[in-house]
Amino acid sequence: MISLFKAVACRAHGHQQVPFQSCLKILAAGMKSFTVPPDYSDVVLPEKPKLKFLNKVPNLKKAKKEMRKLRDIQGPAKAANSFDKGQFGILAMGGGYLHWGHMEMMRLTINRKMDSRTTFARWRINAPYKPLTRKSLGHRMGGGKGAIDKYVTPVRAGRLIVELGGKVELGEIEEVLTEVAKKLPFPAKVVSRESLAEMQRTQQEMEQNNQNPWTFKRIAQGNMMGLRRVISPFDLHNHGRFSGKFHFPWRV
Repeated sequence: MISLFKAVACRAHGHQQVPFQSCLKILAAGMKSFTVPPDYSDVVLPEKPKLKFLNKVPNLKKAKKEMRKLRDIQGPAKAANSFDKGQFGILAMGGGYLHWGHMEMMRLTINRKMDSRTTFARWRINAPYKPLTRKSLGHRMGGGKGAIDKYVTPVRAGRLIVELGGKVELGEIEEVLTEVAKKLPFPAKVVSRESLAEMQRTQQEMEQNNQNPWTFKRIAQGNMMGLRRVISPFDLHNHGRFSGKFHFPWRV
């Protein structure tokens, strides 16, 4: 209509020598293709979507001291290494100990910044249960094992710490999860179901398509140059992919 009015006004002012088509203004709009939003019809939110409070001290009749047992944080995780109900989470890339302060940091940060109407979060680790002892500052040597200082939760590489799900996409909560992952005492990263499956598939392809015949597994099992005398059973079992609490994903 606006173009037609301009054409009539153009003729009304005496511009008869100008053709009618030159006074028309053609309005053309480009075709836009929008992505189809994801379908959340099958997503069911729990009654309590937020992370629950974890006890600082386990409920025991009598506290019992124990050794540090570094094997608790060595090697790959055998539990909670895949998603259960959520779509996104924080994956531990190395071993370490989580104490109650780390868990409170994660709980408060995620619960405050997530929308409980569309998102839920759940723990994939247990409350602190492993006691760590410590002697007072300036105490002389001897006198037996020190008193229990705090309780921690041992975590191995490849274990999910917390997972989130619901009617939400990764871009909406990635910033919050990244902020939490940077404050953990071991390397961690934000993953989704697709990215975790891609990591596992890439690791399998590296093993199948490896062109170097002299792998750590073949050298160690063959006891070349007497290597079995200097490596531990831990390295022999994990084929050199783990060194203590550290994980080397590029090794085949």
